[in-house]
Amino acid sequence: MSSHFHRSLSRRGFLVASAGAGAALAPAPVPARATGRQRPFGRYGSPAARLNPKTLYVDPHGRGDHTSVREAVAAAGGTSQAFSTGGGSGWTLVIAPGTYRETVAVDATRTEATWIGASEDPRDVVIVYDNAAGTPKPGGGTYGTTGSATTTVRADGFTAHRITFANDFLRADHPDITGTQAVAIKVQGDRSAFHHCRFLGCQDTLYADSNSASLVARQFFSHCYVEGDVDFVFGRATAVFEHCHFRTLNRTDASGAPYGFVFAPSTERANPHGYLVTRGHVSSEAPDGYYKLARPWVPTSSTTVRPMLTVRNTWLGPGIDAVAPYANMRDAHPWQDQRFAEYRNTGPGAVVTVPENRPQLTDEQARSATRATWLGDWRPPGAC
Repeated sequence: MSSHFHRSLSRRGFLVASAGAGAALAPAPVPARATGRQRPFGRYGSPAARLNPKTLYVDPHGRGDHTSVREAVAAAGGTSQAFSTGGGSGWTLVIAPGTYRETVAVDATRTEATWIGASEDPRDVVIVYDNAAGTPKPGGGTYGTTGSATTTVRADGFTAHRITFANDFLRADHPDITGTQAVAIKVQGDRSAFHHCRFLGCQDTLYADSNSASLVARQFFSHCYVEGDVDFVFGRATAVFEHCHFRTLNRTDASGAPYGFVFAPSTERANPHGYLVTRGHVSSEAPDGYYKLARPWVPTSSTTVRPMLTVRNTWLGPGIDAVAPYANMRDAHPWQDQRFAEYRNTGPGAVVTVPENRPQLTDEQARSATRATWLGDWRPPGAC
């Protein structure tokens, strides 16, 4: 979250708005510009004028079919709805402006789902909660990293437009919790697409993963904004980030550099395509050089992981350590043995001063480092 939050205060009833997107702490009520008392769903119809029989409307003020996203997900395909056509596939949720403080899970049966933020601004539609890996669970134990996710998507064919997915857990508010991973969204399904969405958190914000080590999950993020500090884009998905903005946060709890890492891929060795970042932008609230671009995540239980990350044609700000932009998570798996590469990046964080620390693609290799190669026969809906 933004540095505005690095103080102890209750954030129930508040949403996190990114400092990098030009906003500060904002109250939870629906923003005035998007209230639309008669048309909370904008150009996307209403319960009285549905886009189609498989469209549900969510509004915290009771003007839709449901007041929470979780309720709408449960109802999609449910037999209790008079307007339900049955089946868990192909449902659309139109979500009115508001802050939805809840956890939401889209199970594997609810395929081809689409979520639409009814406002044109993703800051207006926020799904947020504050579980961390070390947060105690009712009945005992803790949530763990996966369980901390505010939103979890296991279904294939998921698409989201103009929504903020957030986890507003802060270390300063919970000094008793040592497991501070706090996921805003975990995406596991194949053919998952996010357009003009925001992902807000601190550690482990965006978990771009798959449903199992043997399954490849292709994911596409277009014109999105992601912020965090430690490993805040991580997982084993085959993911393309196109025209995305990544912002590293300042930290008052860390004694010195590095504050964290933007990417922590954990690509399976058999998968030729991990994370591809193209035409992106990496900025920072932290002092110059206090962040690494990436480190490889090789889970202790795995012998089949060889992380892959390609960053190309992307502006890297001064927050990135240009001399040594990569680091090890564990010395047993040095980053040099993984599949990290760059190509024609610009900005102060992209200056090559120690060539062996900045592996570069050749022009020939770069010709195949593209969205089409990574995503294969899948053309993401809404992609240009």
